[in-house]
Amino acid sequence: MTTQIKIADTHLNPAECIEWVMSPEAGGIDIFIGTVRNATKGKTVVKLDFECYEAMAIKEMEKIAGQAFDRWPVQKILVHHRTGTLQIAEIPVIIAVAAAHRGAAFEACRYIIDTLKQTVPIWKKEFFEDGEVWVAAHP
Repeated sequence: MTTQIKIADTHLNPAECIEWVMSPEAGGIDIFIGTVRNATKGKTVVKLDFECYEAMAIKEMEKIAGQAFDRWPVQKILVHHRTGTLQIAEIPVIIAVAAAHRGAAFEACRYIIDTLKQTVPIWKKEFFEDGEVWVAAHP
Protein backbone atom coordinates (compact mmCIF):
# COMPACT_ATOMS: atom_id res chain seq x y z
CA MET A 1 0.00 0.00 0.00
CA THR A 2 1.69 3.10 -1.32
CA THR A 3 0.44 6.63 -1.82
CA GLN A 4 1.59 9.73 -3.63
CA ILE A 5 -0.19 12.92 -2.57
CA LYS A 6 0.69 16.26 -4.14
CA ILE A 7 -0.57 19.81 -4.42
CA ALA A 8 1.21 21.76 -7.14
CA ASP A 9 1.01 25.14 -8.82
CA THR A 10 2.36 23.68 -12.07
CA HIS A 11 1.09 21.38 -14.85
CA LEU A 12 -0.08 17.88 -13.80
CA ASN A 13 1.21 15.10 -16.07
CA PRO A 14 -1.19 12.16 -16.57
CA ALA A 15 1.50 9.94 -18.15
CA GLU A 16 3.80 10.37 -15.15
CA CYS A 17 0.90 9.61 -12.80
CA ILE A 18 0.03 6.42 -14.68
CA GLU A 19 3.67 5.36 -14.73
CA TRP A 20 3.96 5.88 -10.96
CA VAL A 21 0.79 3.92 -10.13
CA MET A 22 1.67 0.92 -12.33
CA SER A 23 2.39 -2.22 -10.33
CA PRO A 24 3.12 -5.88 -11.16
CA GLU A 25 0.39 -6.87 -8.68
CA ALA A 26 -2.21 -4.67 -10.35
CA GLY A 27 -4.56 -6.12 -12.91
CA GLY A 28 -6.12 -2.73 -13.43
CA ILE A 29 -5.63 0.98 -12.95
CA ASP A 30 -8.49 3.40 -12.72
CA ILE A 31 -7.70 7.05 -13.34
CA PHE A 32 -9.87 10.12 -13.00
CA ILE A 33 -8.65 13.26 -14.73
CA GLY A 34 -10.63 16.38 -14.01
CA THR A 35 -10.46 19.10 -16.66
CA VAL A 36 -11.56 22.72 -16.77
CA ARG A 37 -14.69 22.91 -18.89
CA ASN A 38 -15.78 25.97 -20.83
CA ALA A 39 -19.30 26.32 -19.43
CA THR A 40 -21.29 25.83 -16.25
CA LYS A 41 -24.98 26.46 -15.58
CA GLY A 42 -25.37 27.96 -19.04
CA LYS A 43 -22.58 30.50 -18.59
CA THR A 44 -19.29 30.62 -20.49
CA VAL A 45 -16.31 29.93 -18.21
CA VAL A 46 -13.14 31.88 -19.01
CA LYS A 47 -10.81 30.35 -16.40
CA LEU A 48 -10.71 28.89 -12.89
CA ASP A 49 -8.64 29.74 -9.82
CA PHE A 50 -7.93 27.13 -7.15
CA GLU A 51 -6.74 28.00 -3.66
CA CYS A 52 -6.15 25.73 -0.71
CA TYR A 53 -4.97 25.44 2.84
CA GLU A 54 -2.10 23.19 1.77
CA ALA A 55 -1.07 21.53 5.05
CA MET A 56 -4.66 20.66 5.89
CA ALA A 57 -5.45 19.62 2.31
CA ILE A 58 -2.51 17.20 2.22
CA LYS A 59 -3.49 15.74 5.59
CA GLU A 60 -7.10 15.28 4.45
CA MET A 61 -6.07 13.67 1.14
CA GLU A 62 -3.81 11.26 3.08
CA LYS A 63 -6.77 10.43 5.34
CA ILE A 64 -9.02 9.76 2.33
CA ALA A 65 -6.37 7.50 0.75
CA GLY A 66 -6.08 5.61 4.05
CA GLN A 67 -9.85 5.11 4.13
CA ALA A 68 -9.75 3.76 0.58
CA PHE A 69 -6.99 1.32 1.52
CA ASP A 70 -9.12 0.17 4.47
CA ARG A 71 -12.23 -0.34 2.31
CA TRP A 72 -10.81 -1.89 -0.88
CA PRO A 73 -7.90 -4.22 -1.73
CA VAL A 74 -5.82 -1.69 -3.67
CA GLN A 75 -2.02 -1.44 -3.97
CA LYS A 76 -1.35 2.19 -4.92
CA ILE A 77 -3.20 5.49 -4.72
CA LEU A 78 -2.15 8.77 -6.31
CA VAL A 79 -3.90 12.09 -5.64
CA HIS A 80 -2.58 15.25 -7.34
CA HIS A 81 -4.33 18.64 -7.30
CA ARG A 82 -3.41 21.95 -8.90
CA THR A 83 -3.64 25.40 -7.41
CA GLY A 84 -3.50 28.75 -9.14
CA THR A 85 -5.10 29.90 -12.37
CA LEU A 86 -6.12 27.23 -14.88
CA GLN A 87 -7.34 27.78 -18.42
CA ILE A 88 -9.98 25.80 -20.31
CA ALA A 89 -8.96 22.13 -20.84
CA GLU A 90 -6.19 22.25 -18.22
CA ILE A 91 -6.11 19.54 -15.53
CA PRO A 92 -6.81 20.53 -11.91
CA VAL A 93 -6.98 17.00 -10.46
CA ILE A 94 -5.73 13.48 -11.13
CA ILE A 95 -6.72 10.45 -9.06
CA ALA A 96 -5.17 7.07 -9.92
CA VAL A 97 -5.72 3.75 -8.20
CA ALA A 98 -4.04 0.40 -8.88
CA ALA A 99 -5.64 -2.86 -7.75
CA ALA A 100 -5.53 -6.55 -8.58
CA HIS A 101 -9.11 -6.32 -9.88
CA ARG A 102 -10.90 -3.49 -11.69
CA GLY A 103 -13.89 -3.30 -9.34
CA ALA A 104 -11.79 -2.25 -6.37
CA ALA A 105 -9.89 0.27 -8.49
CA PHE A 106 -13.11 1.82 -9.87
CA GLU A 107 -14.81 2.02 -6.47
CA ALA A 108 -11.80 3.41 -4.63
CA CYS A 109 -11.15 6.02 -7.33
CA ARG A 110 -14.74 7.23 -7.26
CA TYR A 111 -14.74 7.34 -3.46
CA ILE A 112 -11.53 9.39 -3.42
CA ILE A 113 -12.67 12.06 -5.90
CA ASP A 114 -16.17 12.33 -4.38
CA THR A 115 -14.80 12.62 -0.83
CA LEU A 116 -12.04 15.03 -1.89
CA LYS A 117 -14.63 17.40 -3.38
CA GLN A 118 -16.65 17.28 -0.14
CA THR A 119 -13.97 17.51 2.55
CA VAL A 120 -10.60 18.81 1.32
CA PRO A 121 -10.02 22.56 1.86
CA ILE A 122 -9.54 23.43 -1.79
CA TRP A 123 -11.61 26.31 -3.13
CA LYS A 124 -12.55 26.97 -6.74
CA LYS A 125 -13.41 30.35 -8.24
CA GLU A 126 -15.07 30.36 -11.66
CA PHE A 127 -14.49 33.36 -13.91
CA PHE A 128 -17.14 34.23 -16.49
CA GLU A 129 -17.28 36.88 -19.18
CA ASP A 130 -19.41 39.00 -16.82
CA GLY A 131 -18.09 38.20 -13.33
CA GLU A 132 -16.88 35.47 -11.03
CA VAL A 133 -18.12 33.23 -8.23
CA TRP A 134 -16.63 30.95 -5.58
CA VAL A 135 -17.97 27.42 -6.04
CA ALA A 136 -18.88 24.97 -3.26
CA ALA A 137 -16.48 26.28 -0.64
CA HIS A 138 -15.31 23.54 1.71
CA PRO A 139 -14.58 23.82 5.43
